Amino acid sequence: MNPPTSAKDTPLVDSLAVPQSCVVYGEGDDLYAAMLEDISQARDAIRLESYIFAGDEIGWRFAHALVERAKVGVHVRVHVDAAGALFEGTDKLYRHLRKAGVDARWFNRWRWRDPWYYNRRNHRKLLVVDDRSVYLGGFNLHRASSRMQVGNRRWRDVHVRLAGRLAAPASALFDELWDGRPAPTPPPWDGSYRLVPNASRRCRRVLYCEYLDALGTAESCISIVTPYFVPNRRFRAALVAAVRRGVEVRVLLPAQSDRRFVQWAGHALARPLARRGVQFFEFLPRMLHAKVTLIDARWAMVGSANVDYRSFFTNQELNLVSHAPEVCRQLDALLREDFSQAGRLELARRPGDLLRALAEALGHRLRRWL
Repeated sequence: MNPPTSAKDTPLVDSLAVPQSCVVYGEGDDLYAAMLEDISQARDAIRLESYIFAGDEIGWRFAHALVERAKVGVHVRVHVDAAGALFEGTDKLYRHLRKAGVDARWFNRWRWRDPWYYNRRNHRKLLVVDDRSVYLGGFNLHRASSRMQVGNRRWRDVHVRLAGRLAAPASALFDELWDGRPAPTPPPWDGSYRLVPNASRRCRRVLYCEYLDALGTAESCISIVTPYFVPNRRFRAALVAAVRRGVEVRVLLPAQSDRRFVQWAGHALARPLARRGVQFFEFLPRMLHAKVTLIDARWAMVGSANVDYRSFFTNQELNLVSHAPEVCRQLDALLREDFSQAGRLELARRPGDLLRALAEALGHRLRRWL
């Protein structure tokens, strides 16, 4: 069964048919080609951070492109999360980058004397090239997101490219994390766009509060796409409050998850929400890794943050918030496509399914750590 569409949804457009200051990507190969093209034209500086920068076909393409720019004098900095690099073959690639003159750095490597330090990860995905282009979203640099490498099993994700206007604040956000000195406040709105980290020096809940404020203004439809759904009580209450106001609330989750324990925890939290009118769907074709929210087809958020405790309160995250019509139209087109390939999420437990009940109960208790 496919989900209903809101009567107030905006018309579909071909997001790549006309020139735009913001382009939305839903295919890894298209995104990687655009990123590599911008990297090849860099003249001054490249800033790149990624949770996963794998030592596979995709990762090495980027490594070679970055090295080529470094050799002609471009200042190239790469910030890779140490936990995201585990089992991804990143060590060899990292050594190659450093040997060739790229300024590469690990984020939060393991410390025996401070194990809790390792719990906070850099989950952001950001590329800034000179003052010309900014890329951010949910795509990692790995073969799992490439149709050319894995075919129909590729992950579904979403990324955006912004031309020029947000390069300065994006560069500042990169530099602040690189230097370990977060800004007192996040960047302000730039016209119709705002870059929102999950925390600043003065507030650890910047992204979370921005999200809750937007949910509270919804009038007709809230569409949330997230691979991991483990929100806290206040966020869940905001979804229920929206339903009570007559808002259609739809949440799209993956049918195929790379983290089953988190998936079970999410189902445990979704069940009482479904009884209160929140609609849950599962994306059927392949792994869903996108993190997108669209409210009333006029407010959009896309980036690295999942709807869970870790993204809201622990990790380093970076999202784009926008009320620009061009962004909302492109994301609406992608969400229509994804929801058309979804079915209603079956949350009722089968009689005697004790193992699932135990897994959900345990996941619910550990939800703050998932």
